[in-house]
Amino acid sequence: MKVAIIHYWLVNMRGGEKVVETFCNIFPEADIFTHVYVSDAVSNIIRKHKVTTSFIGSLPAAHRLYKRYLPLMPLALEQLDLRSYDLIISSESGPAKGIIPPPGSLHICYCHSPMRYIWNMFHDYRERSGLLTRTLMPPLAHYMRMWDAVCSDRVENRRRENQKILSPGSRGDPAAGRC
Repeated sequence: MKVAIIHYWLVNMRGGEKVVETFCNIFPEADIFTHVYVSDAVSNIIRKHKVTTSFIGSLPAAHRLYKRYLPLMPLALEQLDLRSYDLIISSESGPAKGIIPPPGSLHICYCHSPMRYIWNMFHDYRERSGLLTRTLMPPLAHYMRMWDAVCSDRVENRRRENQKILSPGSRGDPAAGRC
């Protein structure tokens, strides 16, 4: 069985990357797909795997400015060619589940947290942003919300890291069901 692990970006070793590390231990032959990869910033376990980046990784200063490329990430994810994989595991708290799974494959999403910055924490993030970002955030977040809702249907099986954060309908949180 050929396995692909999808993770939004590999630029440090925090909680999501430790989950990817666990997937790497379970599936030692798995390939990893991500938007941005900084090999010196991740563990030896992750570095042992073949890592493929989307076109985001080729954009100027992507290793530092990757979050600014968020509006391009849906397009980048949908261009990943995963036709040769039987099992696709997306590790998600940013855009990762939006891949287009090939027919006959199984797509499982392990969701750490929904993209809070486009859902229930949108106003908090916008308030802390500079003028240009505050101006562009409403239409871009609207676009990202629609894409996030659509790509949720591309996942056959979902696992949630924190049921308290993600319990459907909690406090009317529209992000609750997005993983």
